[in-house]
Amino acid sequence: MAAPWSPDSWRSKPIVQVPEYPDPAALADVEDKLASFPPLVFYNEVARLRQKLAAAAEGNGFVFQGGDCAESFKEHGPDNISSYFRVFLQSALVMTFSGGLPVVKIGRIGGQFAKPRSSSIEKKDGVELPSYRGDIINGAEFTPEDRIPDPHRMLQAYRQSAATLNFLRAFLQGGYASLENVHRWALSFTKDKPIEAKYDKLADEIDRTREILCAMGVDEKNTRPLLTTDFYTSHEALLLPYEQAFTRRDGLMDTGNTFATSAHFLWIGDRTRQPDHAHVEYIRGIYNPIGLKCGPSLEPDGLLQLIDILDPKNEPGRLTLIGRFGSDKVDKHLPKLMRAVSRAGRKVIWMCDPMHGNTITATTGDKTRPLGRVKEEVERFFDIAQAEGVHPGGVHLEMTGKDVTECTGGAAKIVDADLSKRYETLCDPRLNAEQSLEIAFMVAERLRALRTARAHPHSGAAIASA
Repeated sequence: MAAPWSPDSWRSKPIVQVPEYPDPAALADVEDKLASFPPLVFYNEVARLRQKLAAAAEGNGFVFQGGDCAESFKEHGPDNISSYFRVFLQSALVMTFSGGLPVVKIGRIGGQFAKPRSSSIEKKDGVELPSYRGDIINGAEFTPEDRIPDPHRMLQAYRQSAATLNFLRAFLQGGYASLENVHRWALSFTKDKPIEAKYDKLADEIDRTREILCAMGVDEKNTRPLLTTDFYTSHEALLLPYEQAFTRRDGLMDTGNTFATSAHFLWIGDRTRQPDHAHVEYIRGIYNPIGLKCGPSLEPDGLLQLIDILDPKNEPGRLTLIGRFGSDKVDKHLPKLMRAVSRAGRKVIWMCDPMHGNTITATTGDKTRPLGRVKEEVERFFDIAQAEGVHPGGVHLEMTGKDVTECTGGAAKIVDADLSKRYETLCDPRLNAEQSLEIAFMVAERLRALRTARAHPHSGAAIASA
């Protein structure tokens, strides 16, 4: 029997990756204020996402989760949000139209402000300061003042998240996500590049399909999926005082469930998944669909123990397992985890995070992620899933709509010497728009091959792709 759960039961557990606030009274005051604020997301939205994820868990959908490594207070503007949303919609459209599966769209946005760190101390020129943990906790500038954890930053994070969600909802409700706008989603800096021509060819096919549907009486006026799409928000449930403040009982639908209103989907990271610790304790009790990052140190028995805690009823759509191994480690670790979960009859979604296990230090001293390694891990994820008889259920990317030079490789042939041109991330390197679309087209090809194999299981093409 599991111990009773409440939104604050995590406070009795050991905890890691948390800031030490110098003024507990100020922290308590901020928590009280946040608890009185309106929710950022609503129960019916969360319930709808669980339904979509349940279909993906059964093999009838694919999850695309993507967005910034860590949102910034300084970069909060309409241009940044719209450019991100445009490349996100483009990538999702590529996967949907070419892959032939419904794509569940989950953004790393509207709350992704806190970051776990491998070290609590950062050193520069012989000076040691507390590490930057994301704008919701402290400042990125390397000064003693900026690195002091400040609870009032949570208030700013809430305000920015609310404004971001309001902006995105206006896009969705205003028809910007309509399929008639597929050509308008392209970004100016991809103009005349091979990836733009590839996307334009797909957009032309969609336009022709729309014309046929319109001739049959099916158009944006009477068919919601042609006019808009469902978009959900997510972030890592790292800063638990913030999460608790937005944990509410469902009073609208009167279901009796308790859910997190800070985002539709929350996950716990590879550094905070200890089964007897605070982060697992918090996330096990909320109704939201949740994710669990799985890294090379996770063994099958440990994973099954966590699944028992996080998804005791074995509900499809409840739990997404997000593998982040690295292209050089995925073959060693992912097959045994998939095998153990399948043997236990657990109904989870398997998702690939090809970013976090492929971070290296470039010759310039900058952190980067070679696109070749990112692609290789995605390819191996599909290969292993097919070999294990598991549905490859999603991909998780750190990406931006900006024309940054943070990840090497790709059609733009970014090399180490190019990183300093537009290296803007506050934490980890992100795919730029062109690189994100490259991954999207690659994923679409694998989904198309998967669809062919399922439709013709004994054909030569299916055998060759197996």
